[in-house]
Amino acid sequence: MKTIVNTLKTIALAATLFTALTTNAQKVPTSPYGADDEIGALNLLNEETVLDAVKLVKKGKVYRLGMVVNAETAAFRHRYFHIETLQPETAAAGSNKFTYVDDQLIGWTGVGSQINGLAHYGRDNVHYNGHKVEDFLTVSGVKKLGLEKLPPIVTRGIVLDMRSYYNQDIVKEGTVFTVEDIEKVAKKQGIEIRKGDVVLFYTGWTKLMGKDDKRYLAGGPGIGTEAAHYLGKKGIVAAGADNWSFEAVPHENSALSFPVNQMMATEYGVQVLENILVDELVEDKAWEFLFVLGHPLYEGSTQVQINPVAIK
Repeated sequence: MKTIVNTLKTIALAATLFTALTTNAQKVPTSPYGADDEIGALNLLNEETVLDAVKLVKKGKVYRLGMVVNAETAAFRHRYFHIETLQPETAAAGSNKFTYVDDQLIGWTGVGSQINGLAHYGRDNVHYNGHKVEDFLTVSGVKKLGLEKLPPIVTRGIVLDMRSYYNQDIVKEGTVFTVEDIEKVAKKQGIEIRKGDVVLFYTGWTKLMGKDDKRYLAGGPGIGTEAAHYLGKKGIVAAGADNWSFEAVPHENSALSFPVNQMMATEYGVQVLENILVDELVEDKAWEFLFVLGHPLYEGSTQVQINPVAIK
């Protein structure tokens, strides 16, 4: 009888813990910027942050951070990209014989260099500022947290060379960047992470694209949850890397699925950037720069392809 009672107590305790964990997992903090906030940490940007970032431009050199995308571009799971080029009207018009060619895109917006907005990641279908998927998701786009709500991003950007730090041509998949790692790299490069920054990580991972797509898509290096909290509390507005995952895959805790991406969006309102080309910045040791991004304004989109620009 005593054994049965103890067993029942154990089951009851397990059920209580499960309920507590489930309830906790569903909790998403409210925005410090109010109930109507849909842009998260980008609220930190203003005229002053723009003017401060512009002061970083000394040479006028412009860096393209977006990659060329085609039907062969390695993409996450179900995603693909295809462009059709055609002439809707082949006959020349007017005495000047005017002709034109149009494009039609077929595929997913999350292929290649991209920004993943606050509607992209959630915790048990609850997204940034407590918005529930059931309330904002439609087949024709999201009604809350869409990327069309975001302002252009013009601020200070920094790149952290993790490839040199680990002394690896391509940082091994599953490598977790810790707070200590980040601080050491920043110190070595003579920079600091500030409120309003866009923080980019260089891992060498894009060297695999087109050469070993299977490995490229199977994992990757990146920050862990400790570093995610660290960056979020620093007040950065966006973070990204030269790989598809941004965070370490496999993750440091095998029970979790993409916790860093989830955390950045739901807890800190930070935009996540993926497949960002920072090789040239690293080659020039352009550790800090003016970061500029004006993304496509597809109404109701959760992620879109981008071509950010760095100016030094």
